[in-house]
Amino acid sequence: MKLAVSDLEVKGKRVLVRVDFNVPLDKKSGAIRDDTRIRASLPTIQHLVSKGARVVLMSHLGRPDGKVVPAMSLAPCAQRLSELLKKPVAMAKDCIGPEVEAQAEVLQDGDILLLENLRYHPEEEANEAGFAKQLSSLGELYVNDAFGTAHRAHASTEGVTRFLSPCAAGLLMLKEMEYLGKALESPERPFVAILGGAKISGKIDVIENLLDKVDTLLIGGGMMYTFYKAKGFEVGKSLLEAEKVELARSVMEEAKEKGRRFVLPVDVLVSDSLEPTAQTKVVAATAIPEDWYGVDIGPESIKAFSVEIQKAKTVVWNGPLGIFETEAFAQGTLAIAQALAEATQKDVTTIVGGGDSAAAVAQAGLEDQVSHVSTGGGASLEFLEGKTLPGVAALTNK
Repeated sequence: MKLAVSDLEVKGKRVLVRVDFNVPLDKKSGAIRDDTRIRASLPTIQHLVSKGARVVLMSHLGRPDGKVVPAMSLAPCAQRLSELLKKPVAMAKDCIGPEVEAQAEVLQDGDILLLENLRYHPEEEANEAGFAKQLSSLGELYVNDAFGTAHRAHASTEGVTRFLSPCAAGLLMLKEMEYLGKALESPERPFVAILGGAKISGKIDVIENLLDKVDTLLIGGGMMYTFYKAKGFEVGKSLLEAEKVELARSVMEEAKEKGRRFVLPVDVLVSDSLEPTAQTKVVAATAIPEDWYGVDIGPESIKAFSVEIQKAKTVVWNGPLGIFETEAFAQGTLAIAQALAEATQKDVTTIVGGGDSAAAVAQAGLEDQVSHVSTGGGASLEFLEGKTLPGVAALTNK
């Protein structure tokens, strides 16, 4: 167990907090398009403020590649945070240097300062020790609440922990580790995992790790066609990783040996092009026409997957089941989001693993109707792969 923010004595102390304010901004107006990540950090910030801490927040936004890019300033986040908390949030001009140090020095109990984009400095991603030391001088205690970047060993997630002690997990970080950790270590069974996404190569480590843990694995998305090919089906113009067909075959054999149910869709929505206006039809998985593209799971598969979800006690979902960005090809993904919401009402623990799956659940308006939506796509993926996350490992043990 890691030390929690609630274990710290923070009154009158400057607490350096790594948050994840990497929010999408409107290209024209610069306004925040989706403030989910800012809202997710509120419990930790409100806790610290209520306990009289002097809060110094740091985050990255976008990929400025070590240069100052005004369009990627965190200033809109300071404004939005101030609105949500109904109190002023000071904005720093930079994240290191004498001027910022002076701003941090004069903070009073309950005050909040947001540092400017960490990635304006190339040293952040390089985890450069001198830069980490400069950041650490702004606080007396450290809290990491940015699960979305915990899989990266950067100056603000890993480097600063060498200069500050103790280092605690924020409330969001704890919630992520609790849901994902329990699912992997001691899930209520039956435990079902739904894996989608474009490529086997991106998910093979997750599949390998989950085969030791789940009862049933439901496969959709672009990677299902490589599994079809391994079974000897023709896949037309569907996405295919020809060099991974052998791997797909061995994964199915491994599932069989381990007594895991490995379920592929029985029918497929195909289209004659990838345009939103394309002609579509439903065919059996064994009958994909040669000039057509597989773009989603079919209605029989949706039914079968929904039944598996209803029978489960724990469900983890990572990756869309079709090309859900196109409305005509989004049916399968949205139906699975709906099935998860219904299962949640019957006390099934449902966990959505960040990235595109989180976007799909939000698109369906169901993010409040599942047990947990992870804020970190890459981080939740690596957690499901069984990897150690550097940002978590660096925190103080309880």
